[in-house]
Amino acid sequence: MSKKSKNTALIIMKRELKSYFSGPIAYIVTGLFLIASGFLFFSTFFLQNRAELRNFFSLLPILLSLFIPALTMRVFAEERRVGSIETLMTLPLTEVHVVTGKFLAAFIETLVMLAPTLVYVITAEIFGSPDYGPIIGGYIGAIFLCASFTAIGVFASSVTKNQIIAFFVAAVICIVLTMVDSFMVLFPAAVVKFFSFLSANAHFSSISKGIVDTRDILYFLSLTALFFVLTVKIQQQAKN
Repeated sequence: MSKKSKNTALIIMKRELKSYFSGPIAYIVTGLFLIASGFLFFSTFFLQNRAELRNFFSLLPILLSLFIPALTMRVFAEERRVGSIETLMTLPLTEVHVVTGKFLAAFIETLVMLAPTLVYVITAEIFGSPDYGPIIGGYIGAIFLCASFTAIGVFASSVTKNQIIAFFVAAVICIVLTMVDSFMVLFPAAVVKFFSFLSANAHFSSISKGIVDTRDILYFLSLTALFFVLTVKIQQQAKN
């Protein structure tokens, strides 16, 4: 990507972030996410007296499957609804610029939503002696998971004018990818192994144990790239 292309994508990203932080949706979604994740952490921490984030990370993929689509549902859908996407696409920029800018903004939004959970690490350190290997691995995995689910959310938002439909499409895709291996537990081992490879939760769980495997990283990068490219293709078709 050329310097001019990068600047164009950054302009769109800044525009999206400004819109994001000037409305109530971001704060509502983030607040609800922190309430849900806080319950998961503190219920384990105080009731079971464990200075760890294992329970939090074990259910984080399901939480992100619901809350990231809520953040991304408006990215393209709202502009399609009001008709501003047509104006945007007539400007001297490519579909790649637009999708890159919107994806980066949405990705940053998800990281902002996740950032306050670092308080749980501080709490665990104050009241115990946590193992930092799984904690660091968990947050590395969470970043890759956020990137993948953000790409899925942006894709879902690009196929409809309705934000609610965009939310449900993204949420269903994310939940299926998260739980697909759980659905196959009664199948033969070969089938289970195949669907475990497709499972975002399986790859996230591997990283969250403190073991960073290149296969897990490639999985999330490939998933992100796939839905990014699909979104670009949809925008190209819409423009034509």
